[in-house]
Amino acid sequence: MSISISTDEPLAHLDELGRTHLLIEHLQEVAALARTFAARFDAGDWGYLAGLWHDLGKYSSSFQKRIKEAHGIAAHLEEGAEASRDHSTAGAIHAASKLGGADKLGVLGRYIGAAIAGHHSGLPDWAGFMERLASQEKLNLYDESVRRGGHQILDVPLPKKPQYQVPPKQQKRFLDIWTRMVFSALCDADFLDTERFFDLGRASLRGSSCSISELKQVLDAHMTQLEATAPQPPSVVNQVRAEIRKACIDSALARTAAFSLTVPTGGGKTLAGLQFALHHAHAHGLERVIVAIPFTSIIEQTAEVYRTVFKSLGDDVVLEHHSAVDPQRETARSRIACENWDAPLVVTTTVQLFESLLGNRPGACRKLHRLVRSVIILDEAQTLPPSLLAPLLDVLRQMKEHFGASIVFSTATQPAFLSSRLPQLDKEDIGFEKIEEIVPASIDAFARLRRVQACWPSSLQPLPYDQLAEEVAQLDDVLVIVHRRDDARKLCERLDALLEDQSTLHLSALMCPAHRSIVLAEIKRRKGANQPVRLVATQLVEAGVDLDFAVVYRALGGMDALAQAAGRCNREGKLPGLGQLRIFVAESNPPRGVPQHALQVASGMYKENLIDLDDPALFQTYFRRLYEGTDPDAKEIQKARGDGNFKTVADAAKLIEDDWSAPLVVPYGDAPTVVAELERFGSSRAIFRKLQRYTVTVSKKAREEWLKSGLIAPSIDPAGSVVVLGKSTAAYDQRFGLVPDRIGLVLPKTLIE
Repeated sequence: MSISISTDEPLAHLDELGRTHLLIEHLQEVAALARTFAARFDAGDWGYLAGLWHDLGKYSSSFQKRIKEAHGIAAHLEEGAEASRDHSTAGAIHAASKLGGADKLGVLGRYIGAAIAGHHSGLPDWAGFMERLASQEKLNLYDESVRRGGHQILDVPLPKKPQYQVPPKQQKRFLDIWTRMVFSALCDADFLDTERFFDLGRASLRGSSCSISELKQVLDAHMTQLEATAPQPPSVVNQVRAEIRKACIDSALARTAAFSLTVPTGGGKTLAGLQFALHHAHAHGLERVIVAIPFTSIIEQTAEVYRTVFKSLGDDVVLEHHSAVDPQRETARSRIACENWDAPLVVTTTVQLFESLLGNRPGACRKLHRLVRSVIILDEAQTLPPSLLAPLLDVLRQMKEHFGASIVFSTATQPAFLSSRLPQLDKEDIGFEKIEEIVPASIDAFARLRRVQACWPSSLQPLPYDQLAEEVAQLDDVLVIVHRRDDARKLCERLDALLEDQSTLHLSALMCPAHRSIVLAEIKRRKGANQPVRLVATQLVEAGVDLDFAVVYRALGGMDALAQAAGRCNREGKLPGLGQLRIFVAESNPPRGVPQHALQVASGMYKENLIDLDDPALFQTYFRRLYEGTDPDAKEIQKARGDGNFKTVADAAKLIEDDWSAPLVVPYGDAPTVVAELERFGSSRAIFRKLQRYTVTVSKKAREEWLKSGLIAPSIDPAGSVVVLGKSTAAYDQRFGLVPDRIGLVLPKTLIE
C-alpha cells in the first residue's frame, strides 16, 4: 500500500493511514513529560535532556527511509545489529560528548547516555555500552543525525550538577538507581507520547480520578463504622485492634523514614497498616501507597479486603498487579495502569517490586518513577531472601534517603534489618541505621492476643511418622505441616491405613491452584458442618491462607515458620482455652538452602531455651543469627551495581530462581477445555490467566526430558508456549496432585522437597 506523505520534515512516527508525527514534536513532548516525572526527584533537567535526545538517531536518512517504508509501531523496534533500526545510540553519543569537559558532567553524561541507549533494548552493561559509543558505524550515524537535526535539540543549556548528599562509598550505587529512575521517566514518557499518537482512545483511559485524601476519608469512615457496630463491651481482640489502629494514626505524622509494623496474627495489621500509610502520605504530600506481598494467596485476600472498603470509589481504585489476577476482575483501565502504576493504591508482589528496582528492561522499569514520594509497605518482610539482603535493603534505603519514600516493614515476626544487627559487607554496613516501630511496646499486643500454647519436644530426637500418624488419627480438628511434599503424601497414606478411609485432606505445591482452592473450600464446608477435619500440608499454608485449627503439628524449622504455623491455630480465638502448636522433629530434613540453615539456627536456640514465640525480641535474635550464616550479597550484585553493569544486575536479582523452573498445565478440572480453546483461538492474556489456575511448576530439565519421552506435549508450537501433561490423568492424582512416577516419569529431588 502506497501512502502519500505531505511533509518533508523528519518524522518520529507514521501510521498505516498516513498520519504523521513530526520528530521535533515528539522529542519536545517526551522531554517535557520526562522532565515532569524526573522533577519529583530533583532531576527534571536531566530527564528533559534524555527525552530531547532519545530519538536523535531518527534524523538519519536510513531511519527516515525505514519509517516511510514500514508503517506502524513495528518500524521503531530495535532488533539485532541492523543499522537502519538503531536510533538510540546517536542520542547516547551526544549525551556522553555534550555533557563532558570542563563542567565535569562527563560521568553523568554517560549515565544519561546509557538511559537513552536502553530505551528500547534495556539498560546495558558498561563495557558493551562503551564499545557501542566507540563504534565507527554508530559514530557515522551520529554525525549524520547531528547534521540533519535541528539546533532546537542540540544546542540547549546544560543543567547544573545535582547536589545529592551521598556518602562516597555509596555514590556509584546511587548513580545506579538514579540512572534507573531517569530511565524510567524517559521510557514512560516515550511510551505515553507514542501511545497518544497511535491510540488516543487507549491513552484516554489513563490516570486516576481518586486521591490519597479520598482513600483516607473512606478508610477512616469504614474503620469508625466497624468499631461502632462491634459488640459491647468490646472484646480483648477488638480493644487491641483499636489501640493498634490509633497507634498507626498517631505515628503517621512522623517524618518520612523507615518504619516497622510489628503486629501479631489477628491484630488487624492489613487495614491498620494501610491506615498508617494513607495518613502518612496525606500528612507529607506523598503520592501513592505500594503494598508489596510475597505470596499471591495473600495478595488476593488483601486486594479483596481493600476492594470491599473502597467499593464506593469505583472498581479501579485498587490496582492489583501480579500474574494470578483473575481476568474477570480486570478492566481496560486497570490493565494499562499496571504498565506504569499510575494509581494511588497498588497491590503487587515483592518479586515485581524488587525486580523492577533492580531491572533493566523498559517494561519492568517504566513504573519506577512512580515509587518516588510514595509509601512502600513490605508485608511479611521476613521472607526477603537472606542471600539478597545487601542489594534489596540498599535500594530501599536509597529510596528513603534520596527519593522521598517511606518504607514500612510489616510482619508478626520482625526481621533484623538494622545495620547494627546485620553482618558487614566489605567493611560497609548494610541495612538501616534506624527503623521506627509504629506500635508501642506498651500496648503489649502479643501477650494480650495470645491464643496458642507452644508445646516443644522433650529432645531433638526425630518423631517417627508412624507415631505421628497415630497421634493425629486421635484428633478431629488438626493440621500437620511437614517439610517436604513427599512427606505430606506419605503421612496422608499412613493416616488412610489407620482410619481405613481417605478422609484426610492434603495440600502441597504439586497441586494446581484450582485444585488447592477446592480443598480449602472443603475444609470450610466440613468445619461449617462440625465434621472432623484432618489436613496434612507443606509450608505453603503458613502465610496468608485463612485456616483455623484447634491443634497444629509443625515440623521444627525456622522460628518465623513456627510462628506462622501458630497463626493457623485458634486463629479466631473461639476455643474455650488456648490452641496447641505441637512442635516435632521430623524424620526428614527441610529443603536445602535457607530452610536447612533456619532449622540449624532454631535447633541452637532450642538448646539455649530461647523458645518464647510470643516475644518479638526472640525474632531479632533469630534473624540476626540466620543472617550471620549467609552471604548477604551471594551474587555480587552490589559490585555489579557499582560498576554500572545494569544488565548483569537485572539478570542476577531474581527473588525466585526461575532458571530451573517451568510451568506444566495438568489435566485437572476445566484445563482440557481451556487448552482446546487455546489451540483453537490462539494465545491471549485471558486464556493464559485461566491456564495459570491449572499449572504446576516443575524443573526445566525434567520438563524437557518428559517432552522427549512423549508423555507430555507442547501446545501451539514446538517450542512449547504452553506445555501440557498428556491426556492420561494417571500422573495427576485428584488428591495429591502431580505424581509423575505413576506413568514412568522421574520426579527430581527439588520437586519432592
